[in-house]
Amino acid sequence: MKCLIVALGLTGCAFAAPVDDFIAAAKAKHGAEGEKAARFVADHMPAKDRETLSAEFLGENLDLAFGARAEFPWAKQVPEEIFLNDVVPYAVFDETREGWRKDFLEKARPVVKDAKTATEAVQALNKEFFNIVKVHYNTGRKAPNQSPSESAALGKATCTGLSIILVDACRAVGIPARAVGTPMWANERGNHTWVEVWDGGWHFTGADEYDKDGLNRGWFTNDAAQAKADVPKYSIYATSWKKDGLSFPMVWAENSQEVAAVNVTGRYAKAPAAAAPVTNLGVRLFGKGEKERIVAKVEVLDESGKLLGEAQTKAGTADLNDMPRFPVQPGTKVKLRVSFDGVTREKDLGAVTAGEPTVDLRWSELKEVQPSAGLSKEGAQELVAKLYQKAVQENAAERKQELEKKAIVLGDKTLRWEAKVFGEAPAEGHSLWISMHGGGGAPAALNDQQWKNQIGLYQPAEGIYVAPRAPTNNWNLWHEAHIDPMFERLIEDYVALEGVNPDKVYLMGYSAGGDGVWQLAPRMADRFAAASMMAGHPNEVSLLGLRNLPFAIFMGANDGAYSRNTIAKVKAELLDGLEQQDPGGYVHISRIYEGLGHWMERKDAEALPWMAKFTRNAWPKKVVWVQDDVTHDRFYWIKIPDKAAAKEGQKIVATVEGQTIRLEGDVLGKTVLRLSDQLLDLDQPVNVIVNGRQVWSGEVLRSPEAIAQGLLERLDLRAAATAVVELP
Repeated sequence: MKCLIVALGLTGCAFAAPVDDFIAAAKAKHGAEGEKAARFVADHMPAKDRETLSAEFLGENLDLAFGARAEFPWAKQVPEEIFLNDVVPYAVFDETREGWRKDFLEKARPVVKDAKTATEAVQALNKEFFNIVKVHYNTGRKAPNQSPSESAALGKATCTGLSIILVDACRAVGIPARAVGTPMWANERGNHTWVEVWDGGWHFTGADEYDKDGLNRGWFTNDAAQAKADVPKYSIYATSWKKDGLSFPMVWAENSQEVAAVNVTGRYAKAPAAAAPVTNLGVRLFGKGEKERIVAKVEVLDESGKLLGEAQTKAGTADLNDMPRFPVQPGTKVKLRVSFDGVTREKDLGAVTAGEPTVDLRWSELKEVQPSAGLSKEGAQELVAKLYQKAVQENAAERKQELEKKAIVLGDKTLRWEAKVFGEAPAEGHSLWISMHGGGGAPAALNDQQWKNQIGLYQPAEGIYVAPRAPTNNWNLWHEAHIDPMFERLIEDYVALEGVNPDKVYLMGYSAGGDGVWQLAPRMADRFAAASMMAGHPNEVSLLGLRNLPFAIFMGANDGAYSRNTIAKVKAELLDGLEQQDPGGYVHISRIYEGLGHWMERKDAEALPWMAKFTRNAWPKKVVWVQDDVTHDRFYWIKIPDKAAAKEGQKIVATVEGQTIRLEGDVLGKTVLRLSDQLLDLDQPVNVIVNGRQVWSGEVLRSPEAIAQGLLERLDLRAAATAVVELP
């Protein structure tokens, strides 16, 4: 057969012979499996592709798909039906047909070389591949359904074009992938396209929207949760090569039924909850032109000046519909305050109505805010007390219910606990003792028994003794990421409603609970007065964050499992050295009991009177902050602008000498210093030096906004800042 071959395997021969040749060649090269795959492609391909695509084009695509299946370990595990439908196809939508697979394989192979699973490979591709092909989100693209080469020629694509690239990149390395989208969100705020990948099941991700926390995350999840499977306009569809009666509603080709689909709304939609009406106020900020978005800090305040929410606007490669949204009660009169390049401007919106309105701000049209005179020292302290009590009252009912049920729920995790009260409450309130049980990596019944043991293990002379039950039964049950916010909430509940002294909160744990102390104490040191570790293993933890937290180590000399005894001695010697090098810091004791194993026969109870001597210093003059694998955005009086920017191992050493603040190490731009007269004199100018360079100098104003924001972030009266400085 002779025919004219044009670019990318297209031919001017308008007859079915190329498809027959393709099937015959696939059978000859790959046997019955190849014939089956070729027939599947041919049976479901669009009619126009039958007329224009060459046997060579189709054959190369199939050869490379089989090659990827043989090369990559995750591809070997893919069921045949999914492999045929979501790896083999040469197109996603109705985009221009082109031979992308060989080029994408060569580009993607080094990106996924260290991946052990399809999920790891997808994460690597979403993080790196768009930089390799030099394509990112930009509404200046020519068409929504651009092919990979068309997007690469422009360096621009929107959600559909980006999704085509990611689907193709995944398929190139044998990962089943398909595009997913809706013709219209149920709230009528537009449409969107994203990607699903298969790794033992279907998972979603936004194209060129890498999230370090993994798949099944995205700015659009709340919108998708409102989808309606029984209303086609508001349903969510996934592309499919196999035609089974349903077509994908392509908004750029509304009458086309060329692309098959499956309705996947059920995987995203959630049953509507009975809730009070709310306004989800979206905010975008534009600069010089209508399409030029800029990143700035935006605050939503009510008419009294109370901060209702704070976030960063989105720009650059972020989807146009990706914007911060603020929940506001309908009827509330609000004002938007925007800070950009050291200048603050405002816009009054008046009373908001229920729904999901989007406010498009233009920087040049906003009213500039004149600096205020600031609060006096006494006025600031009075306002701290007033706003704290107001915050307590606003959430009292919810907190009361948590204390009555002795349960805090976070997502799909529940922290339960038992509590005992010892002694009379001092004038400033009871102390709080959080005591973590052992077990871990064991059946629930065993961990339950360890929990019951922990309840009766220690008896402080005074205080509320709380023994929580770990939310999971994993080996690392006390230092998983959900523990930190759950303990934050537990402390706040007891401080707010039970009158606990926030400066007398203590942390302790035995065995796996001791593992948790090693991990939690350094990264949550600003919440505790002292901590004691009993018979635990530190794993990879850094102890540098313990600079202001008295810390005790208790271990049986014969407790050799996992080298706990040897490591405890090493860590004690490390703390000895740190204390010598940094007088006033790293207060600690170490007890290695000779002749004892994992059970220390209650000798470790000497920890309680030792800990009780200490009171938290919420405003230390020196702070050493090292990010753990579970990152935080705030530590003592330092706050980073975006928790997502925090990386394990980042270190900041901050000191206050007179009116000068010095920061050394991994100091991010826009870092916020939370200040108080307990730290320095806010009636005098303040200097800030970062890594040897002065970056800020001047007067710091005490403000209601700083106080309100601090209490919103953390309900901690003693650690409430009255002023802030945002570094450049």
